[in-house]
Amino acid sequence: MTPYLAEFVGTALIVLLGNGVVANVLLSKTHGNGSGLIVITVGWAMAVFVGVFVAASSSGAHLNPAVTLALAVAGKFAWGSVPAYIVSQMLGGMAGAFLVWLVYRNHFAETSDGNLKLAAFCTAPAIRNKFGNIVSEVVGTFVLVYCVLNIASPKMGLGALDALPVALLVMSIGVSLGGTTGYAINPARDLGPRLMHALLPIPGKRDSDWGYALVPVVGSICGGVLAALVYGLQMAH
Repeated sequence: MTPYLAEFVGTALIVLLGNGVVANVLLSKTHGNGSGLIVITVGWAMAVFVGVFVAASSSGAHLNPAVTLALAVAGKFAWGSVPAYIVSQMLGGMAGAFLVWLVYRNHFAETSDGNLKLAAFCTAPAIRNKFGNIVSEVVGTFVLVYCVLNIASPKMGLGALDALPVALLVMSIGVSLGGTTGYAINPARDLGPRLMHALLPIPGKRDSDWGYALVPVVGSICGGVLAALVYGLQMAH
């Protein structure tokens, strides 16, 4: 695959499987209905594992605009490739969300709560306080990007299992820091699917909560850039 196709496919897989587990847990009359937070965090971690090992050899598996920007700030990625990577990631996020809707469309129709339908696409805060919500996203994304920058590939490669540390990292962030905002930590994972929620013909849906939409975008980008700056200071010493 070309790097841009890899970013599209990898991000689409992350959102398909990640938002897919949310739909399975939250929507009515699914086999996974009500199975809880642990199932969601494990599902999201495995979604990241799948996306990373599919895209890693072709694009480096950024799969997240915050990661792409952070790598550019850290001098590990060319600025000229940043826009195309981000566009590919956003389109991948939208494609993944479309496929979740396609698979679960009957269950969206059976679900009466518009908030649950929205949650199968994008994040929302447990307590709505924009400053606190942005701080949560900054911290979560900082942990993600800082740890990714410090993860060294083992001398004895594990093939596809080299993606496992990132998946375990995402699981840790989810169970430890995800209780406040749902740990978007990725603009493509949140904004792309939110756009699809607005566009798709979902019966009984609520608004797409555009008043909150910038929080996961601003928080994750700031957290990623801050991680890159801290990593740069660390490497300078």
